[in-house]
Amino acid sequence: MQINITGHNIEVTEALRNYVNDKMDHMKRLEEYVKSVNVILSIENLVHKAEARIAVKGDDLFAEAGAETMYAAIDALVDKLERQLVRHKEKLTK
Repeated sequence: MQINITGHNIEVTEALRNYVNDKMDHMKRLEEYVKSVNVILSIENLVHKAEARIAVKGDDLFAEAGAETMYAAIDALVDKLERQLVRHKEKLTK
């Protein structure tokens, strides 16, 4: 699974990059469905936002989350992505 991390109005530090990679490792069990992940971290009006687009077999999934801290936004983003991936996996297996 290839993960691309970019930042808008924010410098993506090594700590943020490692945190995103660690959180995305939770999705290893669904890795067979994922081709690539593009994560964009940004700050808009004092709200830390994380958004991601995942290329899966036959579709693209998109999720975004905002919070007071970037780490909380990343946590919320990963939760949303996992729910979407599970739903996508169930559609494919039916």
